[in-house]
Amino acid sequence: MGVYEDGHLIQTFTSNKKTSEILLPIVMECIQTHDISQMIYTRGPGSYMAIKLTYIMLKTIEITRGIECLGCSGFTVNGAEPIKAIGNLYFIKEKETIMTKKFEHAVDAKFILPQSIHNLDIDKESTPEYILPAV
Repeated sequence: MGVYEDGHLIQTFTSNKKTSEILLPIVMECIQTHDISQMIYTRGPGSYMAIKLTYIMLKTIEITRGIECLGCSGFTVNGAEPIKAIGNLYFIKEKETIMTKKFEHAVDAKFILPQSIHNLDIDKESTPEYILPAV
């Protein structure tokens, strides 16, 4: 997670804990120590539960504290690399279509906070982009 001031990254947070354990404490710390006016999250694709949990938490903060919640595609912050779905299935984006593809070997795509969010492609929709792979 990152904190941006005037569109530039000024602080980062990392953790190996589960989203459900660490996200709220980090967000609350940021709200208490910074003047937060917007929150941007990757709305998918990815872990269905992590996306849902993040969206509900950020939307609650938006309603109760008036801090705008926006979303962007996970592909915008990982170099358009495949995103883990389930097992050896990964989400891929071909043109404007998101689908799943099977990879024999694990793909180690990293999500990287951009140094600037001035050109970040923010989605018009902030609701989660749930794309469930076929079973």
